[in-house]
Amino acid sequence: MTTLLMTEQLTLQVANTFICQALNLTVKAGEIWGIIGLNGSGKTTLLHTLAGLIRPFQGKIYLGEKNLNALTAKEIARSIGILFQDTSYFFPQAVFDFCMNGRYPHVNYFRQASDDDKKIALTALALVELEKKLLQNIQTLSGGERRRLAIATLLTQTPQLYLLDEPTNHLDLHHQIKLLDHFKQLAEKNPVSILMALHDVHIAHHYCTHILMLFADRECLFGETPSMLNTTNLSRLYQRDFQKLSHKLFSYSFNGMKRDMMQD
Repeated sequence: MTTLLMTEQLTLQVANTFICQALNLTVKAGEIWGIIGLNGSGKTTLLHTLAGLIRPFQGKIYLGEKNLNALTAKEIARSIGILFQDTSYFFPQAVFDFCMNGRYPHVNYFRQASDDDKKIALTALALVELEKKLLQNIQTLSGGERRRLAIATLLTQTPQLYLLDEPTNHLDLHHQIKLLDHFKQLAEKNPVSILMALHDVHIAHHYCTHILMLFADRECLFGETPSMLNTTNLSRLYQRDFQKLSHKLFSYSFNGMKRDMMQD
């Protein structure tokens, strides 16, 4: 599989605290990575750094074979898209017009938005069930609708690397499952990769091929999901005794399946 992202001795710093010291990570097409850890462990900071929004304290980030620092913001946006934790809409704009912002990296003065660009946006809006609100002012949307619009805008961007910061924020269970299923299918059928910061370990277990754990002592541990999500790692990560939990953590059917997980 093609390598889409690679970090080399990556170290991040927030205030006087170091995060992810000397992280060497390789992300290949088709992989879905779940980034998990306590609040303040650096999940958001890591995603912002991988998106080129924050410079690392030390180390390098490669997008394919190119150093991220050597690329312009527009070049990065053609390949990397990020879903922020929360989206604020300060100016009135129609839902469709806002979603079309996702095509910005692909257009310029010589190439205006085409019918194909508009079709990509309309398809994304239909996926998130906003196709009947194309002309509605974004400032009048509910929190869940705003979240779905942000996801549609990201999908309209059509990057190779999707960075999702707590993607299920503000979404009801129906939309959580629908959109996570879509991202899973996207990675399975296209040469793309997905990295998402999560608080729900059950979602990580069901959807992620790989897990990156950010520990309170700033150590990073990563690998394929079956080898990572065990009671030893989770007890250390969340500072709770996961041995006391039943291996059946879901009492309801998730995506049509009864879920069993977290057995050593």
